This record gives sequence, structure tokens and C-alpha cells, in this order.
Amino acid sequence: MKWDQLELDPRIRAAVRRANLNCVRDVLCVSGLDLQRFTGLSHSDVQRLLAAAAAACRRHPPDPAVLCGGERDLRLTVGCPMLDELLRGGLPVGGVTELSGESGAGKTQLALQLCLCVQYPTQHGGLDAGAVYICTEDPFPVRRLQQLIREQSCLRSDVPPSLINSLQFSDHVYVEHTADLDSLQVCLSRRVPLLLARGLVRLVVVDSVAALFRSEFQADDWLERNKRLLTFSSILHHLTQEFTTPVLCINQVTDVFSRSNSSGPLTSNTSPALGLAWSNQVMVRLMMRRLQRTVVRGDQRSALRRLEVLFAPHLARDGRDVAVWREGVGGVCSSDTET
Repeated sequence: MKWDQLELDPRIRAAVRRANLNCVRDVLCVSGLDLQRFTGLSHSDVQRLLAAAAAACRRHPPDPAVLCGGERDLRLTVGCPMLDELLRGGLPVGGVTELSGESGAGKTQLALQLCLCVQYPTQHGGLDAGAVYICTEDPFPVRRLQQLIREQSCLRSDVPPSLINSLQFSDHVYVEHTADLDSLQVCLSRRVPLLLARGLVRLVVVDSVAALFRSEFQADDWLERNKRLLTFSSILHHLTQEFTTPVLCINQVTDVFSRSNSSGPLTSNTSPALGLAWSNQVMVRLMMRRLQRTVVRGDQRSALRRLEVLFAPHLARDGRDVAVWREGVGGVCSSDTET
């Protein structure tokens, strides 16, 4: 950006040019004292110069904590009123959400459901666009997606059937397969931004985060792994902020062993994988647990699950019992019977 485009006193602009500071970013790489020495400006003038340079480099204006408003207050519905109540409307559009859990907990089921929910208009909790689904370990579950599409009128009884029938759900779920971290980075930094910039998608799903980091690094490579993990999370944050889109990362879990006292038996608890380096990168952390009970609804039977909020800046730590039905993931009602 040229200096003439900044709202600065002409005297300050002239001093900057005499110091041969040709780029706005050059100013931000020099300390305040050095700027005073190079330009001959006073301390107050240098502070004005730094404030103007920082504002010019900022892509998005800061959002006051109390007055966020606009698109950043949007939520992507989960497709179930009980779960939307737990999440205060659904997934926030301006942040990275992690969904962790053991195998068979229902994580992929919920992610597929969100790929359909995002295609509804905003008045029905969607974002009026498609989803990109990045698979890093298992093949994409096409048959289950098709079943969910056929059962949309049952899951979304709040939406007019005519609207459901008009949506071409399968045409707006873009599937990518990445076998290593390099291809994942290329996908997220090149192909996904194109889909977002064209307005074709408003949801990014990575299933799963831990798979590639666990397979490509040994325990002794923790430093290099954390560097790659931070690079990966930086790309995700850029996507969610630049395009105001929700990013959902599915994560595996690891066992954590502990003792209640020095002589007591070891007890095991599951915790999201990838440790503290990754947990500091997510805004919302959810976990699905598979319980040792079964729930029945009509002619359907499902293992009982629990969807829990582990942390989020806007949510209380809470949870809801859920089950996976033909039509999708839904909260357990009082009319459902446990066995």
C-alpha cells in the first residue's frame, strides 16, 4: 500500500519517504525508537504512524467482544432441536470446532448430517451452500449419505417438503481424499479456498485430524509434529476467518491412565488425541461417547451415545443423550425406551 493512501499528516509521510521506508510493512518491522531515529519524528508522531500502518495491514477489523453482530453470529444447525439447544443454535461460523470420540461413537454420522444441514437457507438453520469433506483415513461413506438424503423429510420435519425436494443434496458435497500431510496442506491451501471463494461451500470437514499426524510421526518427532500441527491449524483459522465458514475437525481419542492414590488400581479415561498443542487451536471441543445401553424408537434400535461440550467460550459444560437413527443423529426423547 502506498503512503498517500494512509490518513497521515503530510509531514509524517514526507519524513517516512526521506528515511527510505518504501513499504508499510517495513515500518512494522522497526522498533519505535529506531523509527524516531530514522525519521526524526516525535514519539507521538511515530505512534500515529504505527497505528496507521497496522490498520492498513489488518485484513479484518477487530470485533468488539460485546458487539459481534452480523454474519459472525450465525449458527449452523445440527438438524436436531435438542442438540441445537445444547449448542445454542449449532456450530459457530467463525471458528474451528473439534468433534472427538472413539471408533463407532457416531462422529462421522454427525459430520455427514451437517453436510446436508448446511445446504438449507439461513431461515432453516443452514448457510445456503455446500460442504467439502476431506477424508484422511477411511473411504467416504456414500451409501450412508444417500440414506440420510432419502430420510431428510423425517429428520427435518420443520422444513417444508417442497423445499427439501428442491435441494440437490448430493451435488453439493465435495469429497477430497488426502493420504499424507503434504496433500492435505495442498488441498486446504489451494482447492478448498477456490470452492469457498466461489460460494460453492460454507462448511469444511476434516475426517480425521489425528490419522495423518499419528502415522507420519514417531514419539521422538514431537517437535516437528507440533510445528506441522501449528501450520495446519493456521490454515484452518485463515479459512474460517477469511470466508466466515465453520470448520469441523473430527479427532480420535487416546487413553489416559491415572490412580486415585499411590496404591490404588489404574483407571483409564479417554482424551482427545494430539495433546495440548492441538487443543489450544480449537474454539469449541465436543466429544461423543458410546454408552453401554441401547435405546429403541419404533422399529429402530440404536446404541445410546452422549454428546458433550468439553469447552467453548460461549457454552456451559453440558451434554445430551443421543442415538443414531436411519434419518440421522438425534437427541433421545422421553418416548424412547432404553434396554
